[in-house]
Amino acid sequence: MLTLFLISPILSLSIFNTHSHRGSMASIQERKKNGKPSYTAKIRLKGHQPVFQTFTRKTDAVRWASQTEAAITEGRFFKTAESQKHTLSDLIQRYIRDVLPRKAKVYVEYASQLKWWEEQIGDVRLSDLSTSLISEKRDLLSRTITNRKKQMSPARVNRYMAALSTALNTSIREWEWMEDNPMRKISKLKEPRGRVRYLKNEEKERLLVACNSVNNHLYLAVVLALSTGARQQEIWDLRWSNVNFETRFITFTETKNDEFRSVPLVGLGRELLLEHSRIRRIDSDLVFPSKKNPAVSYDFRNPWKKALVVAEVEDFRWHDLRHSCASYLAMNGVPMRTIAEILGHKTLSMVQRYTHLSTEHLTEAISDMNRKFVGNRS
Repeated sequence: MLTLFLISPILSLSIFNTHSHRGSMASIQERKKNGKPSYTAKIRLKGHQPVFQTFTRKTDAVRWASQTEAAITEGRFFKTAESQKHTLSDLIQRYIRDVLPRKAKVYVEYASQLKWWEEQIGDVRLSDLSTSLISEKRDLLSRTITNRKKQMSPARVNRYMAALSTALNTSIREWEWMEDNPMRKISKLKEPRGRVRYLKNEEKERLLVACNSVNNHLYLAVVLALSTGARQQEIWDLRWSNVNFETRFITFTETKNDEFRSVPLVGLGRELLLEHSRIRRIDSDLVFPSKKNPAVSYDFRNPWKKALVVAEVEDFRWHDLRHSCASYLAMNGVPMRTIAEILGHKTLSMVQRYTHLSTEHLTEAISDMNRKFVGNRS
C-alpha cells in the first residue's frame, strides 16, 4: 500500500509495505532548484542505519526505495559505497593477487575455486551479491560432473564455498568493501561419514614386502606413515632437522593447519630411519630427496602404485595409511582424544569414525576371552 503526504514546498511520500518488517519506513522528498525537481528517497529500517539516494524522476525514487527496502530485509543490501562500486570479480582478483601468495598451502586450490566463482558471477556487484544467488550456484556445483565422470562430492562443494566465504570475510575485515557476508546464512552440504579403509594384517604384510622389493625408500616412508599417522606430504617433506633420535620424536612443521606436531619415533620406524641416516645425502636436509634435485622431495607416486599392484591390495590410497594407523590405535583401546592429538586434529569430530572399531575390537576381545577361560553353557 502506498500512502502520499503532500507538504509544500517539499513533497514527502511515505511508503508503507504491509508485507515488510515491523518498523520499516521509506520516505521520498521533492526539492526544487532553479525550477527543476529532485527526489531523495530515504529508508529507515529498524536495526539498520538510514540510507538515501537522490533521483531526477519520482518514479525512479519510488522504485529504488521499494527494491532497496526489500534488499535490506533479505540481507542483500550493503550501504557502503565500496560494495556498490566493486564487483565480485574485483574482490577475487585482489584476493588472489594480494592475499593468496601468503597462503602457499592452499594457493592452487583456492585460486582454481575462486576462478570458478568469478566465471559464474564475477560481474555481479557486491551490493547485489545475495544469499539466494550463491545458493543457486552451490546447487549447480553439486550437479557438476568431475573429470573422473562422477558427481562432485558434498565435501568438495563445501571447499568451493569455504574459499569464497574466506575471500568475502577478508573484504569485510580488511578492505571494508562489504558489511556482511551473504554466505553466513548458507548451510554446508551434509557430508557422508568419512571413509575408513585400513590394512588388514595379511594386506599389511604383503604391502610392506612389496614396498621393500620395489623401492627401499618407499618401504621406510610407508612404515613411518603407519607408525606415526602422518599425512602424505608430511612424510614426503620430512627433514632430518625435525628428527630427534635422542628424544625419540619427530616434529612435523609443514602441517595442514600450520601448527607444529610432535609424534613419538619408536619401533621399526626408528630403527629403519636410524639406518637410513647413516647413508643420508650431505647436500640436502630432506629425508627423502629427489635423485635429480636434492632440494626437492622424492615423488613416490609411481613406486607406490607399483607396490599396490604387486601386493594385490585394492581400493587403497596413501591417505589410508593414516586411517590404518588411527584404526590400529582405536583397536588397541587408545582414547579418541589421544588419537586426535596424534593425528593433529583439533576436535574429536574427525576421529569419531574410528569409534566403532574400538568397540568392535573390545567386544571381540571379551568374546574370545570368554570362549577360552569362562566357557560356554553346554
